[in-house]
Amino acid sequence: MSDARPASELVDVACALCGGRDRTLRFRDGPYSVVTCTNCDLTYVTPRRGDGALLDEVYDESYWRSQAARERGYTDYRADAELYRETYRRRWAVLEPHVGAPGRVLDIGCAAGYFLEVARAKGWDVFGFEPSDAIRKTAAAALGEERVRGGRLLDAGFERASFDLVTLWDVIEHTPDPLATLRAAAELAKPTAKLVVETQNVRSVAARVLGKRWQHYKHAEHLHHFHLGTLTRALELTGWRLVASTKRFGGKLVSPHFIVERAKRVHPILSTLVSPVELLGRRGLYVNPFDELIVVAERAR
Repeated sequence: MSDARPASELVDVACALCGGRDRTLRFRDGPYSVVTCTNCDLTYVTPRRGDGALLDEVYDESYWRSQAARERGYTDYRADAELYRETYRRRWAVLEPHVGAPGRVLDIGCAAGYFLEVARAKGWDVFGFEPSDAIRKTAAAALGEERVRGGRLLDAGFERASFDLVTLWDVIEHTPDPLATLRAAAELAKPTAKLVVETQNVRSVAARVLGKRWQHYKHAEHLHHFHLGTLTRALELTGWRLVASTKRFGGKLVSPHFIVERAKRVHPILSTLVSPVELLGRRGLYVNPFDELIVVAERAR
């Protein structure tokens, strides 16, 4: 699905992982091409909006309350707050074997702060970074203005080498420069810190079977599509070392409306077949098509 919103001029970009421009075409969708780098195997979108246009044109209030969420954003992100909190409570099982006593945690791309609310309940000293002004206000209202910051990550006033845990939940694929984001995370983390990254897996069965109908091909926002190999390489280039990876907790609690809406992307008939689930109202359903990765990393020594 192409993003139909008015956009500034799209720009052709090189591979964010190796800087190469040799690539193979997966498919075209409107003005966008999804390509795979022939040198390092990173899949990415080109052309795309320039870095300066992304925040203004993609992540405004209409992203968090979208009229066409299967193409861009969320139907109503704030309305599903408890579903996100419960998702993060389940995902905490990924962290438990790797983190010790509660310390300081920084969630990069914290959105409304729902992961940080879960972490705070477990005794952590929580901080968030969120460049979208529209949703950062929600996080700041829940966690405190001094704890949630925007702008540029390394200019946001966080103390260097001060965090025991840094997380990026469904964020790295949105960043125009994922290596710069991971380097900044390393600079803000303590030498003993752990990093948790979740992102979509372009080598998953779902991605292969669905092709261009895969739900994570949302070209205005999902700029990069990693698999374990390319994500591991990105970590290695930015001062991190892979410790563990799993698909087990990559699922989410979603609303029945979400299921119907995403089914329409696959085929209108499928959407009609599953539409009775909307009778459940806002009750959450846990869905895991095993097309997302969660990795844990530590500082390379």
